Amino acid sequence: MHCPYCRDADTRVVDSRDAESGAVVRRRRECTACEQRFTTYERIEEVPLLVVKRDGSREPFDRAKVISGIAKACKNRPVDDDAMLRMCDEVEERVRGLGAEASSNDVGREVLGLLREVDEVAYVRFASVYRDFDDVGDFERVLQEFAKRSPPKRRRKPVTAGK
Repeated sequence: MHCPYCRDADTRVVDSRDAESGAVVRRRRECTACEQRFTTYERIEEVPLLVVKRDGSREPFDRAKVISGIAKACKNRPVDDDAMLRMCDEVEERVRGLGAEASSNDVGREVLGLLREVDEVAYVRFASVYRDFDDVGDFERVLQEFAKRSPPKRRRKPVTAGK
């Protein structure tokens, strides 16, 4: 590490601490030539995540696109901005777990899975675009999936007087 003051290459570490919740190491250094102190930050260099599109082209993972898709699906739904950002974080984490490259289908599947847990209407909206719905029958099939997976709602028995 070169000193920013005199450009000498001989520096020593005086103090090291974790920063940014352990994601970064903050180091106080001292130049042995001019005795000036300075701070450096050490962080992991992340491998860029590439998304393989349906046409075979590759592009960097874009959080803004994921957030935009989730926001459009959740428009006028009771899903707050923080929940949408957490979903985006979760999608990115899961997709990174697949390796340095992931298909756009993988990204869409992860978004669908999370939307299904958060809001069924947002799920259907996103699915209509992601699965490229052609007609009403596509919507009906998704709604039937929900009917099969969710238990029927219990009806309360009417309360009768005198019993």
